[in-house]
Amino acid sequence: MSLTKKQKISLVDESVKRLKENETAVFVGFNGVLVEDFKKLKRELKKAGADLKVVKKRLLNISLKNSGINFDTMTAKSQIAAVFAKGDLTSVAATINKFAKVIKKSKKGEFEVLGAYDMKEKRVVDAKEFNLVATLPSREVLLSQIAMMLTMPIKKIMIGLNERAKQVV
Repeated sequence: MSLTKKQKISLVDESVKRLKENETAVFVGFNGVLVEDFKKLKRELKKAGADLKVVKKRLLNISLKNSGINFDTMTAKSQIAAVFAKGDLTSVAATINKFAKVIKKSKKGEFEVLGAYDMKEKRVVDAKEFNLVATLPSREVLLSQIAMMLTMPIKKIMIGLNERAKQVV
């Protein structure tokens, strides 16, 4: 179905508005992914405060240029979807990465991250960096690891004093 010029302008304006309202945009390429799988991904993203929108490459490219974002969607050989997230990149990276692994493992199509854009830092994040961010542990796990590292010297001193007390007795 062909879109009219008004519909195309409306889609471009909507994409520009979403880019300005959200903190992060992730661009993914897909082929052959089932609608049911996309519905599951949309539900997971909604929990994280994000939404997924399938957009024509050319229209998304125009939206990105109008927003001042230097990311070329025309290089992708597959269809493109954009994930708009109100939070930072870490809020959606793990969800998207997990979904990509599930699709790849089940061989139900192709799904890959092409890149992302961080609105706060005004920079493009390539696919490799995105995958690194996606594989980081959660904030709570990182904080507990830091707390453990900070308490370790005190624990070692206590163990040493305890061993010394055993030797004296």
